[in-house]
Amino acid sequence: MDSAALHRRTVEFWDSRVSGIRPDQWSAATPCVEWKVRDLVNHVVGEELWVVPLMHGSTIAEVGSRFDGDVLGEDPVATCHRAAAEASAAAEEAPPGAKVHLSYGDEDADEYLRQLSADHLVHGWDLAVATGGDSHLDPELVAEVAEWFAAREEMYRAGGAIGPHAAASGDPQTDLLAAFGRDARWAAATA
Repeated sequence: MDSAALHRRTVEFWDSRVSGIRPDQWSAATPCVEWKVRDLVNHVVGEELWVVPLMHGSTIAEVGSRFDGDVLGEDPVATCHRAAAEASAAAEEAPPGAKVHLSYGDEDADEYLRQLSADHLVHGWDLAVATGGDSHLDPELVAEVAEWFAAREEMYRAGGAIGPHAAASGDPQTDLLAAFGRDARWAAATA
């Protein structure tokens, strides 16, 4: 699957989970122990807001701090839907071989979109289990992200981006979540 299609499909998964957040759930716990639901959504929406300028050639310095802090505003669901649509459109428009300027240097747009796809898929699961939504991940998306992530897992862990590898089971979804430091048995009641 090409990176733009993977990105679009994981964004759609994420966006659908945001639609299921009830008003009383924004302060609920998530598997990301440092984040409540609003913090988690703010993190992902913040990433989506970066996609458009980065895919159009802006540098980190040029974007500056405009996406720091709370980017959700008064209507977080609408903000999320808008950011998701704009990020997906920017990803689809990227020319082959495009580069983006990231904090660690220039990167292939394809790699950047795969990083974002993994984040959307795993954080979509985080959000679903935190809010009692559908936490089933599309097996095709799981396979795509797992194959990409296998060569990067230790780098992510060494950089502190993910926690320790959780228990694997042989189930592709559980094993992908474990690679990202998630216990697939997590439930809001156990937080």
